Amino acid sequence: MKIAIGNDHAGTEYKFEILKVLKDKGFEVLNFGTDTNESMDYPDTIHLVADAVESNKADLGIILCGSGNGAQMTANKHQGIRAALCWNNELVSLARQHNNANILSIPARFVSLQQALGFVDIFLNTKFEGGRHQTRVDKIPTKCC
Repeated sequence: MKIAIGNDHAGTEYKFEILKVLKDKGFEVLNFGTDTNESMDYPDTIHLVADAVESNKADLGIILCGSGNGAQMTANKHQGIRAALCWNNELVSLARQHNNANILSIPARFVSLQQALGFVDIFLNTKFEGGRHQTRVDKIPTKCC
């Protein structure tokens, strides 16, 4: 499985730790994030992750910024993306099970590194339930009402 990862300056430390874990588990990783703590604009890296997932160059994505909000908002501008901002295990699990999230957005300034690593594990190992949830997911990219 190929994972795209992107971050701004607030997520650099966590990204490096996530990269180690992913590589140790045999995942191929596309690193689009900054490798420094110097201030930068998160859309510059997050759009690259979303493009990779949307075009099937990556199976899933992980994005990090300070609050996770800007990264998630940016990724969700892409038609084929379902980015979920998660700050606890249950949200990560439900994002995959019910929403078929294909990008996990982590708020690096609001969760511990251990929490973030746990989120990644849950995200990568939880399957979409389909069924009644598929109908709802199918409506996400459709303008209605």
